[in-house]
Amino acid sequence: MRRLHPLFAVLAILLTAATAPPGHATAAAAATATATDPTRTPGTPAYTVALSSDTTGAHWRGHERITFSNVSPEPLGEVYLRLWDNFRGGCANPSVRVTGLNATQTVQATRSTPNTPNAQDVQDAKDHYEVNCTALRVPLPRPLPQGTSGTVEFDLSVDVPSGIDRFGRDGAFSFVGNALPVLAVRDQAGWHLDPYSELGESFYGLSSDFAVTLDHPTDLLVPATGAAVDAPGGPGRTVTRIGARKVREFAWAAGPFSRIEGRSADGVRITVYSVADIAPKDAQDMLNLSLRTIDAHSARYGAYPYGDLALVLDNRFDFAGMEYPGFVLDWIRPSAVIHELAHQWWYGIVGDDQYRAPWLDESFAEYAMAVAMGDTGEGCTARTPWRTADERLTNPMSYWDTHPDRYVPVIYDHGSCALHELRRLIGADTMATLLHDYARAHWYGVSTTADFKAAAQAATSVDLTPFWREHRID
Repeated sequence: MRRLHPLFAVLAILLTAATAPPGHATAAAAATATATDPTRTPGTPAYTVALSSDTTGAHWRGHERITFSNVSPEPLGEVYLRLWDNFRGGCANPSVRVTGLNATQTVQATRSTPNTPNAQDVQDAKDHYEVNCTALRVPLPRPLPQGTSGTVEFDLSVDVPSGIDRFGRDGAFSFVGNALPVLAVRDQAGWHLDPYSELGESFYGLSSDFAVTLDHPTDLLVPATGAAVDAPGGPGRTVTRIGARKVREFAWAAGPFSRIEGRSADGVRITVYSVADIAPKDAQDMLNLSLRTIDAHSARYGAYPYGDLALVLDNRFDFAGMEYPGFVLDWIRPSAVIHELAHQWWYGIVGDDQYRAPWLDESFAEYAMAVAMGDTGEGCTARTPWRTADERLTNPMSYWDTHPDRYVPVIYDHGSCALHELRRLIGADTMATLLHDYARAHWYGVSTTADFKAAAQAATSVDLTPFWREHRID
């Protein structure tokens, strides 16, 4: 997951010094800059979810409906649902259960009622589940041609397990990351059904719209991706309706959090939610830092488009920090907060295949953190040597999961260093303009290593071939 960085001080002055690249406006108008990519489907996903919790906020029941279209010239004969949070228990002990799977409009899906002991259901699970029960295949009886759409819907239950994780519980507080079933992506490489990675991320999603209704006890707050409106529910309950447009994932939390909020100079509303033992001063410091940081990142990479962001603080997390669009889980660590907020651009807005090219968001977020903190990466190549011939900055998570001790030194340290060295090679102004314009060109889209190499070369007359070779960017 996300790691800590040793730089923790002198943040306010550095962050308020951020400026946009010379001669370039922010990316406020970039929402329509990225056309639909016909190589990646199902396209235009929209998720409508209604869930009700028990009194603890750890158990949710309800319904989910997904609409989508086939934007690819190749007919779409099936879709896959990613149920990421089943990676620990698998089919034997799933945390996320899909039942009553059916269809409306142009899609008809085979019914599957998994996770019950009778023989037919066991066979159904074998037929339709893959990757330790984290991918559910939904065959379509009539392939969808390009330009046509379909709908899949099902009943959903989510049971948050013990363990202070991105999907887990800390006493009365539940953290619900990656719990909603989402559509897998099919691109030129085929269906992306990669296994879950605890070390990093396996997630690869297209920009989507979410409309989520959470019915919960009134004494539990539910910070989430998107903008929320509360209304009275049944006795002692509140109904929170949340809308999030053009986001790749949706996450939420539930618990008796303390809450403070503020608005940045650019108008972004940030709300900090703290577990019981977070000191009010620490929460306020993290809010102030986040308000400065979101505007500083906006100046460099394009205006933050979502309007709202929730920061959830717990010093007992099993990780240094974890980001979702508009929703961050973190410790009281300034550098970690800056890094996770940078992920709002590098993966959130500018997407990538996090399993096959983790450097495209982790290295870029680490570089963005360093820039915000005034770290120029001077002498970084001497501190980040290669250890073996097969280490590449562009290696996938399948490599790093089997070489976990090298994940941080290569992907975070050498990756950030490579971008510092690129800045020194092509010039600071050129590098600033490159990253700003690259984000704009891929706004709500997907970045690839080939895309970035081409954009970097187009930005300079310097031949970058030796640079790519030196930093093992294939």
